[in-house]
Amino acid sequence: MKKYILPLFILLTGLLYIFIIPSDPFAISLLFKVIPMWLIIYFGYLQFPSKRSGTHWIMLVGLIFCMFGDALLHWFVIGLSAFLIGHLFYLTAFFKNWRFSMIRFAMIIPILLFSFLIGKQLVTSLLLDGNNGLVIPVIGYVLIISLMAWSAIMSGNKWAMIGSILFVLSDSILSWNMFVSDIPNASILIMGTYYTAQFLMAKSIGTLSKSTPAVD
Repeated sequence: MKKYILPLFILLTGLLYIFIIPSDPFAISLLFKVIPMWLIIYFGYLQFPSKRSGTHWIMLVGLIFCMFGDALLHWFVIGLSAFLIGHLFYLTAFFKNWRFSMIRFAMIIPILLFSFLIGKQLVTSLLLDGNNGLVIPVIGYVLIISLMAWSAIMSGNKWAMIGSILFVLSDSILSWNMFVSDIPNASILIMGTYYTAQFLMAKSIGTLSKSTPAVD
């Protein structure tokens, strides 16, 4: 029962922020926004096995940078940069746990197709709105998060695979809602998938670098 207490607190604080905490005052909203991430980072640390390796620390640093990205997203380019660094740590950890499978390797095709379609629409909207300065950062971010998702799939770790896909989904909803068109209940969808993705990333720390069979 004790092992469920922290995940329950993560769930409750996430729901509190998503459904109850108002957007103003900003400082209070921001505080409650990052509380679930603080708990997720601590949860990730608790997943460290007795024989910890560099991979586990790399994942934890990735969680920390993504937490900063979430906190600083109000200043879009700064938050985007922090998220990008977090994804670089994630993909480093996942590529260190590469487990080749032709089926998983082939998943790069739908990932690239989805990234191209989303990226093309985002770039078009940015140019139409005169946000030319955001085109290169957004393209770079789309490429990195796509590579991160593929690296998670190539690790064969089920928690990392599901978490990375949810992360891509969360950021796709966020970017579409910001730059293309409004999405109903966008904040609920964005934060719900985001917190779940990060929780699963943290959960994956305990099973990375183990000799358990990969998911094919």
